[in-house]
Amino acid sequence: MKKFRAFVKKEFYHITRDWRTLIILLGMPIIQIMLFGFAITNEIKDAKIAILDLARDEHSTVLIDKILANDYFKLEAYLTHSREIEPVFRKGKVKEVIIFEPGFGARLEKEHSANIQIIADASDPNTATMLLNYTQAIIGNYQAEQNELQHLPFSIGIHSEMFYNNELKGVYLFVPGLIAIILMLVSAMMTSISITKEKELGTMEILLATPMKPAVIIIAKVIPYLILSFINAVIILLLGFFVFHVPVHGSLLLLLLEMILFILTVLSLGIFISTATSSQQVALMASLMGLMLPTILLSGFLFPVENMPLPLQLISNMVPAKWFIIIIKGIMLKGVGLAIVWKETLILVGFMAFFILLSVKKFKPRLA
Repeated sequence: MKKFRAFVKKEFYHITRDWRTLIILLGMPIIQIMLFGFAITNEIKDAKIAILDLARDEHSTVLIDKILANDYFKLEAYLTHSREIEPVFRKGKVKEVIIFEPGFGARLEKEHSANIQIIADASDPNTATMLLNYTQAIIGNYQAEQNELQHLPFSIGIHSEMFYNNELKGVYLFVPGLIAIILMLVSAMMTSISITKEKELGTMEILLATPMKPAVIIIAKVIPYLILSFINAVIILLLGFFVFHVPVHGSLLLLLLEMILFILTVLSLGIFISTATSSQQVALMASLMGLMLPTILLSGFLFPVENMPLPLQLISNMVPAKWFIIIIKGIMLKGVGLAIVWKETLILVGFMAFFILLSVKKFKPRLA
């Protein structure tokens, strides 16, 4: 046990003696969550629009004021003719043009029906769809208010409610995903080069001469990175809660335990890469290209897995981050317990056991 503690202490010294690396390890989560939280978002805010009001009456004016009274839209141009629509789109700033037909208010009062045309820049289809939905919701709300004031033919109202994120905040998506991405990056990358670096520096012979078993050596090398990764995860949680107000509706203890499980899974994967490669460069490339890209693209962090082709959906099942993101979203946003996420938890346990066994098997012949 004394030798084991000495080995763990040696790994801590190995990490902390380079203060620049330590700053990167602990500072990277803060920088990334700030970038994703403030700069990268899928919600609409201050989208620049143009308005062509051919009616210029009371109803169109009130409706325009309602559209511009929220944070979704920002008036970029007030058009006077339809010929100005295409040029304003070509400039690339305006994402949507709202057109009120001539006599909009008069038709609304006399015929109980009037038309509004919405033209969106569909070069970004997701943004165009969201802008269209937001605009339709505001117009629908105005119509409902008018129906209460006047005797109009009845119509079927559509009432919608957003569960778990009623304000459609993008950080509710990015903070849970960022925890998985950063833990994958820090844990897998650092552990994947830990053994290969000792091979290149010639210190592997010292490990070979020790009486410690391969499994004990692997565990001793994992513990420092486990602690550092857990600190990173806690930093992200605190930033998400206090800066971006992302709630934790479920059990905090269960959330922390699941994070430790995922860290162990990723550490075991990083150790496997380090035992299977012979140089730091190969290990680094394997951890970055072989792990980070599938984690970002196939985990459901940015793109829904169910929208992918069937072969990619099958491949995504082999990405541990996919199951962890399901767990962490369920606990943080939905308040679920282990009774709901037990299957995903068992899958992570299976991944961890599989990679540890492979690591020990790969490492043992090198000690012989």
